[in-house]
Amino acid sequence: METYYKPEDLPKFEDIGKDSPKLAQKFFEYYGAVFAEGELTEREKSLIALAVAHTVQCPYCIDAYTQDCLEKGSNLAEMTEAVHVATAIRGGASLVHGVQMRNIAEKMSM
Repeated sequence: METYYKPEDLPKFEDIGKDSPKLAQKFFEYYGAVFAEGELTEREKSLIALAVAHTVQCPYCIDAYTQDCLEKGSNLAEMTEAVHVATAIRGGASLVHGVQMRNIAEKMSM
């Protein structure tokens, strides 16, 4: 079965700017600045990006930041823990919306 996701498309990411080069340039400049060493190390930022990639479920980002984490010295245990952190936040965000459901149900039951 063919899939929408094609790993060989990841290197084509920069092509997104062909028809809008000024906007693409601004994005890539910002992107580069965000991932530069700052208060957080590049390695820490890469772990955060890997966790976020799992949260937004972007297979291209997961591929890119898995590789980037490994290249920056992270190990599989650290990467797995980062994914679990993202999972806990995402799960908690779903559960906390249950409060809204309960409020509506209680209001309608009155």
